[in-house]
Amino acid sequence: MSTDQLTEPDAQAHAPLRAGAVRPGGRRSRTRRAGTFYLFAGPWLLGFLALTVFPLGYALWLSFTNSDGLSPNARFVGLANYREVFSDPDTLDSLARTGLFAVITVPLTIIAGLILAVLLNQPIRGRGVFRTLLYLPAVVPPVGAALTFKLIFDRDSGSANGVLDLLGINGVAWLADPYARYVLIMLTVWGCGNVMIISLAGLQDIPRELLDAARVDGASQWQSFSRVILPLLSPVLFFQVVTQLIATLQTFVPLLISLDPTPKGVGAVPESNYLIMIDVFSQYFANGRYGYASALLWVLFAFIMAVTFLVFRLSKGMVFYSVEPEQAQPKSRTIGGK
Repeated sequence: MSTDQLTEPDAQAHAPLRAGAVRPGGRRSRTRRAGTFYLFAGPWLLGFLALTVFPLGYALWLSFTNSDGLSPNARFVGLANYREVFSDPDTLDSLARTGLFAVITVPLTIIAGLILAVLLNQPIRGRGVFRTLLYLPAVVPPVGAALTFKLIFDRDSGSANGVLDLLGINGVAWLADPYARYVLIMLTVWGCGNVMIISLAGLQDIPRELLDAARVDGASQWQSFSRVILPLLSPVLFFQVVTQLIATLQTFVPLLISLDPTPKGVGAVPESNYLIMIDVFSQYFANGRYGYASALLWVLFAFIMAVTFLVFRLSKGMVFYSVEPEQAQPKSRTIGGK
């Protein structure tokens, strides 16, 4: 084919490159794309380094010192803080309470969110309104939610004891032991709107043909739910187990309701709600032991990592993936490539 027979794009493709020119997709184009990427990602990278990497590194260094947060002459003490963490019975008890709190609240929150999602997935009138109302607790600021629950369960003027008085039952001190833990659990489960929305999205992603086929085969509603819906929803539920577990182990703000308003314990946290983050807060701001509190945070980080790894190990064979994660994607080849 002669050069005269080539169309204009073909002629440009077959034309010899001028000195210094780069074909589209060449080095200059790649440099331009890389520059654009770092231009847009730069603010996030700077924020990540300044607000995440540096604080983590600084806290790790503090955990090996006896810093009190005020004196500039912190002394290096090695692993003394970590040895104290694992030998302090109060710290170990708070860590055990945190684990027990997570074991109770995570399943309850996921089950409550799943039940609400199943109900709101039904073809009922006004379900958009119901979805909005049930999701609202999830967007309430944690401080506002905690203070609201504190007002509701106040021993003298709370509406909870007001209802009990109408029923002829003496009011109880909800914010003191042994009832404080139940109020904290109710507050946590009350904010299950995020779980509900994610579960609802997973339910709507299930092909309707599978449910119709199960119904044709004579499956009951429970069998369709347990044999079809739950296996297909298992990746969504597994994601929520992991995220809820990580968030629950770091619970701190809702513990504002744990302050005992009785004269005998003004500002005192009930023992049942003395979780690990309260211990960290006390060591930082009440005792001024920044080094020891930093060690507590790193122990909590290791504990969360270990629990998350255990959950991933236990999930094998329990989570159904339409495409197995280990399955390698086929490699693409260029035309004429080997």
